[in-house]
Amino acid sequence: MSLELLSEHCSFGGSVRFYHHFSIACDAPMRFSLYLPPQAERKRVPVLYYLAGLTCTEETFMVKGGAQRLASELGILLVTPDTSPRGTGIPGESESWDFGIGAGFYLDATRDPWSRHYRMYRYVTEELPALLAQHFPADLRRESITGHSMGGHGALVCAFRNPGRYRSVSAFAPVSAPARCPWGVKAFEGYLGEDREVWKAWDASELVRRGPIPAPILVDQGSKDPFLELQLKPEIFASACREAQQPLEFRMQPGYDHSYYFISTFLADHLRFHAGHLWR
Repeated sequence: MSLELLSEHCSFGGSVRFYHHFSIACDAPMRFSLYLPPQAERKRVPVLYYLAGLTCTEETFMVKGGAQRLASELGILLVTPDTSPRGTGIPGESESWDFGIGAGFYLDATRDPWSRHYRMYRYVTEELPALLAQHFPADLRRESITGHSMGGHGALVCAFRNPGRYRSVSAFAPVSAPARCPWGVKAFEGYLGEDREVWKAWDASELVRRGPIPAPILVDQGSKDPFLELQLKPEIFASACREAQQPLEFRMQPGYDHSYYFISTFLADHLRFHAGHLWR
């Protein structure tokens, strides 16, 4: 699988890189970014996947998150994919900000015409790791995953669908019960169809009911998040974790909203949380 390097930038002794390639999983061009820490010059390093939210791209986290300084100290390879395929030619893919382009929801679509290209789950869990193994000094025995909003949903779903794969899981303001919120219902109906039983396979609050996973979970949520009650519904996920005896550290952060000001404030906690498990 070939990659095209779009740009490279020195950062805290390592490098931020942006790549373009043709995705087999999505049958379309895809982009991703990564941060290679300085330790990667000498040895393989653990990987932390960051899944971004609605309307974001592979650039958003690398530009706004401010993760590079600590990732350099901790020796973690950061990688973040785009949030959907782009330019597939599917009618209506750019009509809504919360469906289609920029809104892949990290699932594998089964409904036409989306099923040909919108296979972000397969991309994140299969193709992207294979690219890392082929082209970079990534230690795929040591993987963790995190994300924000739609990406927080994606991180939780990837972890629950692959128990034992990720050393640790975290999320910032995740869409915690997508089958019960407008964003999720719109995405699930469009990508998966109307059978709500099928939706359960892509809803973390339903997946946890199958039983706990060994990975510890950290979730941060801002109390002033404008999407808290209608779209995010963390109380549903927290309740499901309690019932399933799934270890969860849930932190309500007073006064914080849904923005990258919130993410950048608590990102160091998340990076250290993951490093503690990745390097163990």
